[in-house]
Amino acid sequence: MKEPVVSQKLAEEHGLTAEEYQKICQVLGRTPLYTELGIYSVMWSEHCSYKNSIAVLKTFPKEGERCLTVAGEENAGVIDIGEGRAVTFKIESHNHPSAVEPYQGAATGVGGIMRDIFTMGARPIASLNSLRFGELAGKDANRVKYLFSGVVKGIGDYGNCLGVPTVAGEVYFEDSYRGNPLVNAMTVGIMKHEHLASASAKGPGNAVIYVGSTTGRDGIHGASFASLELSEESEEKRSAVQVGDPFTEKLLIEATLEAIQTGRIVGIQDMGAAGLTCSSSEMSAKAGTGMEILLEKVPMRETNMIPYEIMLSESQERMLLVVEPQNMDEIMGIYTKWGLNAVRIGTVTDNGRLRVFFHGERVADIPSKSLVLGGDAPVYIRERRRPAYLDETQRYNLAAVPEPTSLRVPASYSEVLCTLLASPNIASKEWVYEQYDHMVRTNTVTLPGSDAAVLRIKHSRKAIAVSVDCNGRFCYLDPRIGGRIAVSEAARNCVCSGAKPLAITNCLNFGNPYKPEMYWTFGECVEGMSEACRALNTPVTGGNVSFYNENPDGAVYPTPTVGMVGLLNDVDKHQTQWFKKAGDRIVLLGETRDEIGGSEYLKVVHGLVTGTPPDLSLEREKALQMLVYQLIDEGLVNSAHDCAEGGLAVALAECCITNRNCPVGASVAYDCGLRIDRMLFSETQSRVIVSIDEKHLEKVKELAHLFHVPLAGIGTTGGDRLVINGVVDCDIETMTETYFTSIRRIMEEQS
Repeated sequence: MKEPVVSQKLAEEHGLTAEEYQKICQVLGRTPLYTELGIYSVMWSEHCSYKNSIAVLKTFPKEGERCLTVAGEENAGVIDIGEGRAVTFKIESHNHPSAVEPYQGAATGVGGIMRDIFTMGARPIASLNSLRFGELAGKDANRVKYLFSGVVKGIGDYGNCLGVPTVAGEVYFEDSYRGNPLVNAMTVGIMKHEHLASASAKGPGNAVIYVGSTTGRDGIHGASFASLELSEESEEKRSAVQVGDPFTEKLLIEATLEAIQTGRIVGIQDMGAAGLTCSSSEMSAKAGTGMEILLEKVPMRETNMIPYEIMLSESQERMLLVVEPQNMDEIMGIYTKWGLNAVRIGTVTDNGRLRVFFHGERVADIPSKSLVLGGDAPVYIRERRRPAYLDETQRYNLAAVPEPTSLRVPASYSEVLCTLLASPNIASKEWVYEQYDHMVRTNTVTLPGSDAAVLRIKHSRKAIAVSVDCNGRFCYLDPRIGGRIAVSEAARNCVCSGAKPLAITNCLNFGNPYKPEMYWTFGECVEGMSEACRALNTPVTGGNVSFYNENPDGAVYPTPTVGMVGLLNDVDKHQTQWFKKAGDRIVLLGETRDEIGGSEYLKVVHGLVTGTPPDLSLEREKALQMLVYQLIDEGLVNSAHDCAEGGLAVALAECCITNRNCPVGASVAYDCGLRIDRMLFSETQSRVIVSIDEKHLEKVKELAHLFHVPLAGIGTTGGDRLVINGVVDCDIETMTETYFTSIRRIMEEQS
């Protein structure tokens, strides 16, 4: 098979600029070989090098007293939770593959993030996901439904087969995601401190071992296949999207954890993005060593693969290990016992170079440091410009928006509330999570459907709460405030579940960074997130950037998804969002302001996405979270639920109906001095609804005063209706039916 002659034109076809190509020639002192060009093209891509984002990402707060790793230096973040244990977690995107093939794109996204966790020495105990699609009833509805159902099935099938519960997540539907669905997958693991592994190729002379599945042509990025004289067989077998095998992944988990626990592993890394190229170059660069790789030793499932393809393949369920020679047989024996490939394919060297051979021919000889951040990989700071549309949206006169009762449809506030409960952004995501096994491994304490999932830590009184959150519409209307809200609400969800927020991971989904408006938006979102992380003492442990989520119709809403982990010292103190019994007092913590900009009410009822999103005072937010945490810790509340999409009215409805087996009504009277639609549907931040026994009311008031958090007694639980100020009067049965069946009904409709 004849390889093309490398030239600047071919480099540009690989996504490298003329300046980058010249820099490669300068580093090598010669024209790169074809395989070397492929290696640089993937390692200097945004996906691996973060060349357009790293300068901004460095502004995140990354240090904390519980952090056991530094963000970006290992496969995943690790946080100490006491008793010699740690929680490991990370979130990543698989957006573009899922847009091409939703089932396999989503499935392999789950598999990839799992490997980042167990390569740290942690057993995966939970999965979460954050999903974005176009409108279910909008333009291209059939295509949106196809993507939605395929992604959900891919996530469910992979996780269910693997035996890791999918316990929480979020799904939003906006027109901006119609051509660019977002699929962000998060995994959480538990480990002992002594089993912490590192992605470092230390020790010249140590063996480099390939383990896991075989290598094929699937998922090769950056390749200029049009320039290759590929055989007909190769063309047929090449796949743009990787194909995952959860059963092989399950074997890989067990074998890897067993191998790490021997203490014989020097270094280990998943062959994820850029496959063997990324793992070999990053591991050697991190250790200041080099590697020699013999590609003919790589287990392959396809014939006539060339070095370029072997190095760039993103076939799933593969790992790269570094082991001392005397321990090689023991470690390889563990993997072969589990029915997996385990082959020595190379050696760690002391020359700082990644040298790759194929049947005795040198196909690559590159300084490892030149491929990675901190070495010669390019770093760019792009032009920034505030988007012009913000001038229009932020000066929109929201006071001119009429009350819905003056419109023909809906005719009453009760109907407005039911309309919002039926909105796919608010309605129960039961249709999604019923396809997931969320109870396997028996750690799940709080199932999907409350503010956050809670998982017990076996052999301990402790538990963790996990949540993912982002309101892309808020980030579109004010990216800095939207960034603050994403972090704050994720933390608030954990606090309402009884946990103290510890740290975050993030998946930053944006459009083209070469557009000054998009780069400005990206920087503002990161700054807002950083402000919130510093205020709430939740450092960033790592994450992922996904750019270029756009098509000719425009970019997705800026969507910096936040994955939050919190700690409960006593699992019995976990809390849920629904009312537990009749006769409790309903208390609103926080104040309600006239803030309908960017709200679900404004979009669904008035067809508007405009205005300024709710402001967020980090001082008020922190005080509220400290108060709620203490109230739950002292056993003073029977439920806690934050006010989010849909505002106070929707939050109250969710408190009434989300325990579907035992709904509880409520009678509410609340005067905050606002017009009725603002009072009901404003999405003012830093608010939590709690239900309490009458005997605890004075103590709750005292603590609220101590933390300087506004408190209003707004009603009582009980009955079979939700009544608010006499203007909302909905029976529980109708609300429950509306809320729980909306998405299922839409998905079953024939278009």
